[in-house]
Amino acid sequence: MQAIRALKPDRLYLLAVSVRGMPLNHLTTHLRIVSAFVIREIATRYGRSPGGYVWALLEPVAFIGLMSVLLGAIGRLPALGTSFTLFYATGYLAFNMYKGMEGYLASAISGNKSLMSYPKVSPFDAIVARLILQGMTSCVVAWVILYAALWTTSQPVTIQWSCIVEAIAFAWIMALGVALGNTVLFFKFPLYQKIFDIVMRPLFLLSGVFYVPAHMPHPFSDILLANPVTQIVVLFRDGFYVQHGDTGLDMPYLIAISAGLLFFGMLLFTLFPVARARD
Repeated sequence: MQAIRALKPDRLYLLAVSVRGMPLNHLTTHLRIVSAFVIREIATRYGRSPGGYVWALLEPVAFIGLMSVLLGAIGRLPALGTSFTLFYATGYLAFNMYKGMEGYLASAISGNKSLMSYPKVSPFDAIVARLILQGMTSCVVAWVILYAALWTTSQPVTIQWSCIVEAIAFAWIMALGVALGNTVLFFKFPLYQKIFDIVMRPLFLLSGVFYVPAHMPHPFSDILLANPVTQIVVLFRDGFYVQHGDTGLDMPYLIAISAGLLFFGMLLFTLFPVARARD
């Protein structure tokens, strides 16, 4: 690991695009570049901080544990089931599948701008590498937390894997689309980044992490369910809770929003190659 951290960008690039001096085809070249980016991100994201990747697990555990203790002390029951820990874990992890991925991907180009000058390095390589790393990290963290949270409930839980996988897929598709678009818009319009950050601050409170949106009075429930991130949280929770009645999940709406955001983001990213301009 120390040797990997010591690699300079030019050596990392050469390691990725050549093997014993033999030329590589286009696809193999980009696969090796993505692999090199993943190694670089592993070393720089948590590798230099005390505790390393333990922080990726401690942050959500601390939040979920704190909320469970505080509301449990009040004597309230969670909106679903009997375990505060499982209820908040499903909400927080579903939300973070989108928000954690979107924030990490949006800075992929600016965080690797020293490598963007190499002719064979595509800006999309850096984004794919971060998508892979964040995806693997999120899944490992979610598995550990949910496995522990399931021990805190007194009711049997029937896991619907299709709902969980679909929710994660929609979260990552939306995050990729938003991040691709924001990569361009942040560069073209610096003021937009400030506005976006301000507008997104209440997103955590409006995404159904602490409550069930369908249980809110009308018209607030309709407003909350119009948020696509709320739809992801609802779908993810459907994988752990059997809910009777209307949960507010609208799959055609979620599919349309996810596909639309991905198309719009890829369109902007393709039409405005800002990665080279950053140099």
